[in-house]
Amino acid sequence: MTGRARGAPRWVLDTNVVLAALVRPGGTCGKLRLAWQSRLLIPLASSETIAELVRVLAYPKFRLAPEEQQDLLADYLPWVEAGNAEALVTGDADLHAATPLRGVEIITPSQAIGRLSD
Repeated sequence: MTGRARGAPRWVLDTNVVLAALVRPGGTCGKLRLAWQSRLLIPLASSETIAELVRVLAYPKFRLAPEEQQDLLADYLPWVEAGNAEALVTGDADLHAATPLRGVEIITPSQAIGRLSD
C-alpha cells in the first residue's frame, strides 16, 4: 500500500475496530491499520472516542503493560484527525441496522478494505 493523503476517505473507526487493528494486526482490521499508516485513509476520532480507547487498552484481559498501551496509542493517534466523516467503520450489527445519521454511511471493516482496494 502506497500513500495518498489527498482524496483519502475520512472514516470514523469504531473503538472496537481500532482496538482490533492495534491488538490483532493480522486480521481484517489490521489491514485498516496498514491503510492509515500508508495514508490510504484518514481515521477520525473525537476526544471521547480516544478516551474510550485509552480506557479499553487498560483492561486486564489484554494484559498490556502501560508501555505497550502507550506504544499502541502512538501507532494510532498521530494519524487521527477530526471532522467531516464520510463513513463509520464498525462491526456492530446494531449500528449496521440503524439509519445513517447526517449522511454518514455505516460500513463493515471488510467493506472498508474492499473500497480501499478498488
